[in-house]
Amino acid sequence: MSDRKIVEVAAGILIDRDGRFLLGSRPAGKAYAGYWEFPGGKLEAGETAHQALVRELIEELGVTVTAATPWVVQTFTYPHATVRLHFFRITAWQGEPHPHEGQRFAWQRVGALDVSPILPANGPILRGLALPDTLAISAAGTLGVEPWLARLDTALADGLSLLILREPQLDPERYGALATEVIARARPRGCRVLLHGALADKAQLVAATRADGLHLPAREAAGLSTRPHGFDWLGVSTHNQAELAQAQRIGADYALLGHVAPTASHPGETPLGWDGFATTVAQGWPLPIYALGGLSGRDLSQAQACGGHGVAMLSAAWS
Repeated sequence: MSDRKIVEVAAGILIDRDGRFLLGSRPAGKAYAGYWEFPGGKLEAGETAHQALVRELIEELGVTVTAATPWVVQTFTYPHATVRLHFFRITAWQGEPHPHEGQRFAWQRVGALDVSPILPANGPILRGLALPDTLAISAAGTLGVEPWLARLDTALADGLSLLILREPQLDPERYGALATEVIARARPRGCRVLLHGALADKAQLVAATRADGLHLPAREAAGLSTRPHGFDWLGVSTHNQAELAQAQRIGADYALLGHVAPTASHPGETPLGWDGFATTVAQGWPLPIYALGGLSGRDLSQAQACGGHGVAMLSAAWS
């Protein structure tokens, strides 16, 4: 195990009103000169990551951050240093970015980058940015298949872009038929569909239906030592730090953490609450984390203020 000192870095993802994000090139004289990265810099003695972020963006871009939420924490080892990057999503700032250190800037879109090369530590971040702020969990079991499909069509028309098909009451044949129908409706609308359940039960069905990936319950993820092959996207349900650590260990693309608020599906169980959610997320995780349990789109700002990526909704998604 390396005893190399970890360099703490704050990095900002400036997101404009059109959903574009800003990348900057590393100036001449620095390691990886010419590579593109998210702007930011090292924490100075006594600084928090947020304080360093504000200072660095004034120095580097000439902008003053007015709205930033913590996001993911990525540790990466380069030949010259090991860095721990504290990423923030920045949605409001004062001033226009200007190069103060001889670098270049470029506004980019997820999946349509036109600059390269990208600094290696920033690659996983670009994947995380492809995830929407909200995701939905299916409710055919409570609403009935046909009524739920009708509500799915409405949600798709309204922009739903990530769905977990969780229907444990269905036998394999009926679940497979529903998955085929859902994917046929969702794909033309640009919505990703992840099947839910055990790896042994769903792996072949993901391939057969050309689903976008698999979402694992915590108990299923616990039995894995590496990321299973064959899935474009992999999610994991979690309830605590230990389960989040396992999701990280197997290379999950995102996690759900809950339940945050009281829910009918967990009667008598004490919810995490926002304080518990924030404390758990604040440990610093390299994967986006959605708040789950009794939440709606109205809770999005709270989830992000606590360091979450967004909210996962069940009942509220189909209201």
